[in-house]
Amino acid sequence: MGLQGVKAVFFDLDNTLVDTAAAGRRAIEEVPAGLARRARVINVLQSKHQCDEGEAHMICNKVQEKLLKECHDPAKVCITDLRISHWEEAIQETKGGEANRNMAAECYFLWKTTRLQHLLLTEETRSMLTELRKMVRLLLLTNGDKLTQREKIEACACQPYFDAIVVGGEQKEEKPAPSIFYHCCDLLGVQPWDCVMVGDSLDTDIQGGLNAGLKATVWINKTMTMPVNTSPVPHYIISSVLDLPALLQNMDHKMNANLETDKM
Repeated sequence: MGLQGVKAVFFDLDNTLVDTAAAGRRAIEEVPAGLARRARVINVLQSKHQCDEGEAHMICNKVQEKLLKECHDPAKVCITDLRISHWEEAIQETKGGEANRNMAAECYFLWKTTRLQHLLLTEETRSMLTELRKMVRLLLLTNGDKLTQREKIEACACQPYFDAIVVGGEQKEEKPAPSIFYHCCDLLGVQPWDCVMVGDSLDTDIQGGLNAGLKATVWINKTMTMPVNTSPVPHYIISSVLDLPALLQNMDHKMNANLETDKM
């Protein structure tokens, strides 16, 4: 059984299907599987690089801030070099003195390894995708560096739940450009007005869905607190991706009701 008027759902990955932000925070504090407790990033900064606890936390906080503001142009620098530079700058800003690229690289690769281990597609999300795919086609649409995003996709093992996967870093344009949405439609053999976009970013997921003329956009707003003058305006807002099936069914009922009214 399908849904009236909806043939495909496009899902964002980071902070929509998997909690990338939480994985990044846990990577600061926790130890990668198979490594000694002292291998934690905070501990490495303290034990091997003579940082006190306050300095170690300050460095990690600065890195998190730099990641939030990150603008990556793959034509100019690879993502690995850029992110090692985040650590290098954070260490120098906190400790002063000469830049220490080796120390920065050690912290970055330890953080990256741990973050990937914490990128989990929960059992509830897997079940939701499995059931939803019985009714509509599913596509994963994620922005970002192709290597980084493919590593995340591999880490959370989400490939079996989708009919197609599109990584922005592998295309000419990323979200919110309409072209990448049209490419997704072509892959699934559907039209933009047949599709729903689900994601946590107003600037890329929601604006992109609106730019491409999709049937509906669904904003994942975990806090459900509305920013002042929300723009762009999504068609729907939910606090968790797990709320999506109920929303789609509600959309379906409204469409059927409208059809019955038109007939009358």
